[in-house]
Amino acid sequence: MFSAIDEKEQDIVIDAMEEMNFKTGDTVIQQGEDGASLYLVDSGALDCFRRFKKDEDEKYLKTYQPGESFGELALLYNAPRAATIRAKEDSVLFCLDRETFNHIVKDAAVRKRERYEEFLSKIDVLSTMDAYERSKIADALKTMKLKAGETVFNEVNG
Repeated sequence: MFSAIDEKEQDIVIDAMEEMNFKTGDTVIQQGEDGASLYLVDSGALDCFRRFKKDEDEKYLKTYQPGESFGELALLYNAPRAATIRAKEDSVLFCLDRETFNHIVKDAAVRKRERYEEFLSKIDVLSTMDAYERSKIADALKTMKLKAGETVFNEVNG
C-alpha cells in the first residue's frame, strides 16, 4: 500500500501518524461504522471478528501482529468498516487519518500507475493496445512487483 510513495512522502505520512494506546478488550474499530483512519500495529496483538449475518455471532478471522495494518478498505473504497477489531492485549497503534491517506498514499499510487502506463505506451509491440489494455498490464506489473520490471522501468524513465 505504501510502496508507491517516495521518501519525502513517507516522512509526511510518518509525521502525520498519531500514536494510540489500547487496553486489552478495547474495540479499535466496529463493523459497520464509518472509517476515518488506517491503523498500523506497533506492539501488542488485536483480534479481528466479522458478523456475516445480522442474527449470527461474530466469527474470529485473524490476529493482527506488529507490522501489520488494518482499516484501509474503508479509506480506499469509502465504505463502512468490514470487521470489528479488538485489542487481545495492551497494544500501541499508529493511526493515519483519511485526508492524509487520500492526498498522499492514493495519489502516489495513481501517479505510479500513470508512469507505468506511459512507459508501456512507448513499447512498439504494445502500440496496438488501447489505454484500457495497457492499464491492465500496468496493474499486473504493479501487483507482481517484478524487480526486473522495476529495473527496466527505472532505466527507461530515469
